[in-house]
Amino acid sequence: TLSEMQSHKICRVMDLAVRNGAPFIALIDSGGARIQEGVRSMGGYAEIFRRNAQYSGVVPQISVMLGPCAGGAAYSPALTDLVIMVEKQSFMFLTGPDVIKAVTGEVIDAESLGGSSVHMGISGVAHLSMKSEKAALEMARYFLSYLPSNNVENPPFEKPTDNPLRMDESLNSIVPLDPTEPYIMHQVIEKIIDKGTFLEIQPDWARNAIVGLARIGGHSVGIVGQEPAIMAGVIDIDAADKMSRFVRMCDCFNIPLVTFVDSPGFLPGVAQEHGGIIRHGAKLLYAYSEATVPKICIITRKAYGGAYVVMSSKYLGTDVTYAWPSAEIAVLGAEGAANILFKKQIEAAPDQSAERKKLADEYRAKFNNPYYAASTGYVDDIIEPRESRPKIIASLSALRDKYTPAPPRKHGNIPV
Repeated sequence: TLSEMQSHKICRVMDLAVRNGAPFIALIDSGGARIQEGVRSMGGYAEIFRRNAQYSGVVPQISVMLGPCAGGAAYSPALTDLVIMVEKQSFMFLTGPDVIKAVTGEVIDAESLGGSSVHMGISGVAHLSMKSEKAALEMARYFLSYLPSNNVENPPFEKPTDNPLRMDESLNSIVPLDPTEPYIMHQVIEKIIDKGTFLEIQPDWARNAIVGLARIGGHSVGIVGQEPAIMAGVIDIDAADKMSRFVRMCDCFNIPLVTFVDSPGFLPGVAQEHGGIIRHGAKLLYAYSEATVPKICIITRKAYGGAYVVMSSKYLGTDVTYAWPSAEIAVLGAEGAANILFKKQIEAAPDQSAERKKLADEYRAKFNNPYYAASTGYVDDIIEPRESRPKIIASLSALRDKYTPAPPRKHGNIPV
């Protein structure tokens, strides 16, 4: 449990880390505030929380959860950049099983209340889960190998062993001709980045979205994308939260962003609207708009409506936008557009199905292709999929000294 004096000790080392521009790693196994100290122990936690918040984006902060962590011991990690849990050993909750039993009479075990599987797959609090303490500590080191020590340094460069001009021919056929047929975006990412360098973050939460760190040409990059094999890559509340927080972390520490877009839009439905999909989608808009790091976007297939706009579109200040020939950039899909635009014409046709297909094909040929977007200047180049790796590396090199001064302000007001 945490006492006032322990808090002073922790705060001193946090201050020391920031003064020296060094990352801060917390190894946590705690029952929370020390009850017998009352408000003094709670004030001690508040001092730690305040530093977590003030030093956010200044130096990387990592929390490695090594046991049961209740109350304040769970709040502090939630403020840090990365939370690593140990399977079947670490737990995070504000009120533990004993408190719940005393208050409500309900009996619940720690694993189902706040184990790694809960926070990796349901709540989204944890970012990575490892099988042992040793693996968790090694992962903390590995994560830091992608980040600079502080916000005024550039990310570390590793001499690549992978040919920067390598082109994977299989990328040219990875997107199915049928726009309704899924493919696996993880495979696309693995074929473009330096081999074996993808560190996916929060892989089990909001699986329709992909975020993670990788290297391309030896440079650290943040990868953001959709997974068409999960919910067709649609963006829901959790996916928006997942991507927006990761984009902001990369921007904090000068890590360029590479975004792969294949999404039919935001998830429709009463539950999503009542849950605030507008507000959560606005977070993603805010994150990309605010980010000043080099931003590169590759549209692999569907980029419809709001999903096109929020996913690092040119309108939000993205530096380079590439599109594959399979890209479909439009307000909505061709079939949906035809149903709305030509409703009367379809209803009056002798063969409505044939007329709908003809009109949808005409709409697709005119609007749902990358050439129309390229003609307006919102796509910089239409490339063969196999060219993606050398194109991205060349773009990162060109954008290496990018400088985008922000307007004077205290801070923005992100729609949390």
